[in-house]
Amino acid sequence: MTEALIVIDVQNDFCPGGALAVAGGDEIVPEINAMLADYSVRVLTQDWHPADHASFAANHPGAAPFSMGEMPYGPQVLWPVHCVQGTTGAAFHAGLNADAADLVIRKGFRPGIDSYSAFFENDRTTPTGLEGYLRTRGATRLMLVGLATDFCVAYSALDAARLGFDVTVKLSACRGIDLDGSLAAALTQMQAKGVKLV
Repeated sequence: MTEALIVIDVQNDFCPGGALAVAGGDEIVPEINAMLADYSVRVLTQDWHPADHASFAANHPGAAPFSMGEMPYGPQVLWPVHCVQGTTGAAFHAGLNADAADLVIRKGFRPGIDSYSAFFENDRTTPTGLEGYLRTRGATRLMLVGLATDFCVAYSALDAARLGFDVTVKLSACRGIDLDGSLAAALTQMQAKGVKLV
């Protein structure tokens, strides 16, 4: 069986000093780099937002970052402006061996819909194309690492499990945001859906 490594959003804005920094986000880079050589299929995902993205609190007058908004597809956290297309913040962390990737999947580029998962936009139906790529490469088992454990990693893992992949999340190569208990909730939800946490 072919196992794929999916590296989620190891970008400057999610690392210390970034616009939406995850504590210790840069600490996982050496471990991920060491893992890249062990997989025959290697995919990096990249948050890639237009400046007018609907998930940015700045685009909703009077809305505070981390407050909740309502989108056509349901409730949505309104985030600080981050990972704007072509900016330094959207670039991969300089220490990450991004050249080792077979494929880079950009997500969140549609102005009206956010995208946490590597597989689907937040409407849960618009695909990114990653599933088709993995299937044509023969990948059946997925190892997920990256940022942030409780948002983009968890959403990706849950979607992968729902699609029938054998999914593992390596927690030592992830870091979480933990917004109002979101980390514990995400770990519980992943385990309930058969995602292995190691």
